Amino acid sequence: MDSFEDFDILPELVEMLAAEGIERPTSLQSAAIPVIRRGNNVVLRAGPGAGTLVAWGAALLDRVAPEGTGPRILVLTPTSEGAERLAESLGRISVGSGHRVAALGSPWALLGHAHVLFGTPADILSAARAGMVSLGAVEATVLDQADRVEELGGLDVVEEVIEFVPKECQRVITALPLTPGVEDFAERHARRSAVVPPDEEAPVSRGSLRYRVVSEPKDEGVVKSVSDLLGDEARHVLVYCRSEDRAADLGDYLTLHGFVAGAAGDPDVPVWLGVDEMETRERVEGHGGVHVLSADVPADADSLDRRHHVSEQGMVLVLPREVMHLRDVAKLAGYAIEPLPLRDASQARSEIQALRDRLAEAIEKEDVAPYLLALEPLFERFDPAEVAAAAVALLRSKAPAPPPPTPSASSSARNAPIAWAKLFLSVGERDGLRPGDLLGAIVGETGIEPEKVGKIEIRESFSLVEVDHGTAQRVIQSLNGTTIRGRAVRADFDRGGRGRQSGRPGKPGRPGRRP
Repeated sequence: MDSFEDFDILPELVEMLAAEGIERPTSLQSAAIPVIRRGNNVVLRAGPGAGTLVAWGAALLDRVAPEGTGPRILVLTPTSEGAERLAESLGRISVGSGHRVAALGSPWALLGHAHVLFGTPADILSAARAGMVSLGAVEATVLDQADRVEELGGLDVVEEVIEFVPKECQRVITALPLTPGVEDFAERHARRSAVVPPDEEAPVSRGSLRYRVVSEPKDEGVVKSVSDLLGDEARHVLVYCRSEDRAADLGDYLTLHGFVAGAAGDPDVPVWLGVDEMETRERVEGHGGVHVLSADVPADADSLDRRHHVSEQGMVLVLPREVMHLRDVAKLAGYAIEPLPLRDASQARSEIQALRDRLAEAIEKEDVAPYLLALEPLFERFDPAEVAAAAVALLRSKAPAPPPPTPSASSSARNAPIAWAKLFLSVGERDGLRPGDLLGAIVGETGIEPEKVGKIEIRESFSLVEVDHGTAQRVIQSLNGTTIRGRAVRADFDRGGRGRQSGRPGKPGRPGRRP
């Protein structure tokens, strides 16, 4: 397909896509949109960078009418930040179809009246249980980045969300990689689904390609990379962009920083701008000393090969969430990829391997569970890989360690084994509670050290938590009357199991899931 008009979708949608600089469908979109428009279950074996949002978004906005006051399209995302970002992107396109878009976990008006509702599985489940939203009229459910949802332990919660939507509603799943867990989920909840694109064998090796991970916006990364490539004695740097508008804006930014940019093939400027790969290749044919930079990650293997086969020196700028997509398309195109800075010094390789060995040993031998609980709020804001990278950066910063405390009676007492007291809290799974929420509330309200919080058990309607016996009364007094996940908290010593199901300590409740 050369244009979104070829899909026969709403002209208003085509117009809004063009306004966002999206005029030509990627290979994923060409394969997926017709299948999704027919109402079929689909598994998109793709991730951020491949155009997944438009692949399912354009098809569903065309197929599902914006009727009624409740959600017709439900989109489950790994994080609240992802829900917000995708909702904003689709919201700009949905202006053409008349759909209202909203996301849980961030400020959006009239959540219950949105036709397309985004949110994490936990947030959607909590809202459905509380009656904030009704999912009985949902016609299509999208599970975005199912592999990330699985990493965060959310596939079980997705199964609970599915209980609230009609059994006949369409299912769309995106994942890269397509893990055994996601395949099992799709087999049970998206039966007879088409997998797009199908697995392909990688061709023979076509060379190597460097990539640099940057943050949004990418403009500063483009300037730095152009400077590096020109410093490698390149005569010209050919910068590929996803649209004409993007190329024009980036050209202005480069020129502002002294790197004059112009049309591909112009011998008088150092930086060339390209959008259409085939047309650009014809313009640069016969020119030597050209290095290629993809400012926007190629959407598929063909696009990557058409861009980078003309030069032995190539580089791609990617966002952290796009790295997996780049690895996938590079493998399909036959390219080996190497991150910048290049790890070519034997000493650097030795240091990095030693660091990996230390981390592997810590994972296998140390009790890391308390740290996972403490870091869980960060996993909602950042990719776990970014959190791990930041922790390694702190370790390698070699900041001077604080002097050890002088031994004293009080320090000896702190090193003594902790005597635990078990507390009852009147919030649980049905409120969307997670161990990290509880740990954060206790530490935040009382100021006690995280080490003084022990085992946390989240049950359906209540929770049990162990705290240092000496701080138990302080925790109870601090938490009583506060709210966690929007629910008022009642805290008390656990009385041995009577009355728990009614929200009071004292009665047996049904066993819950361990954190």
